[in-house]
Amino acid sequence: MSWRALLGVACLWLATSPAFAQALPGTMSQGGLVIARVAPGSKVTVNGKPVRVGTDGVVVFGAGRDEKGPLIVGVNGHNSAIRVLPRDWPIEYVNGVPAKTVNPPPELAARIKREQAEVAAARNRDDQREDFAQGFIWPVQGRISGRFGNQRVYNGDPKAPHSGMDIAVPQGTPVKAPASGIVTFAKPDLYLTGGTVLIDHGFGLSSNFLHLSRLDVRVGDHVRQGQVIGAAGMTGRATGPHLHWGFNWFGVRLDPLLLPGIAKK
Repeated sequence: MSWRALLGVACLWLATSPAFAQALPGTMSQGGLVIARVAPGSKVTVNGKPVRVGTDGVVVFGAGRDEKGPLIVGVNGHNSAIRVLPRDWPIEYVNGVPAKTVNPPPELAARIKREQAEVAAARNRDDQREDFAQGFIWPVQGRISGRFGNQRVYNGDPKAPHSGMDIAVPQGTPVKAPASGIVTFAKPDLYLTGGTVLIDHGFGLSSNFLHLSRLDVRVGDHVRQGQVIGAAGMTGRATGPHLHWGFNWFGVRLDPLLLPGIAKK
């Protein structure tokens, strides 16, 4: 199935509101996000795990890159099965990456592990805020140079699948918040990702922005949709100036291209 067809499936269940569906969909894509409504006060589980329900009945959850499904969604004890549509994952070859960032020397392993743990911890926030409700905008405008989920081969060495979307833009291009939220992580010099910012949008949904050349926000800042949070660059493991935009539902990595407002472009 082509990515355009998948975008159509992802958007099929969206209502006229920019982010909310009125009911649970019957299908979703690998890497896709569901934002739906149930009766306020309902108890909802996804594959047996409780998820937050807003006072207005909104619920959110996602399916990771390798999710086979179906996702079993329980609402007040009544289960529905959401079929997860598979995607093709091409291989991306990235050459010219600094060798020390492809296979870091052992003495840097502790630093990398610590930094990755800090970022992962920032994704555990679970607020009642519905900053995601307004939908999403592009943080920068440019050519998509790397797609979510594609297998990455750095300098001929196969690595983990790409965790977000790369957008090629000139050094120093202002990066805007795709939706409102609270900054939960902001550091300028992580070993692999360089200048790194995380914004929590509520309900476990968060955006991450990597390889920034400048950070304009601090942890605890509440940013508005469209506010400049920094500038694109090529810090960390990068071969040229670009923005890496990743999106998560807690620890589940999702495709930014499937977000409400983004997928329609």
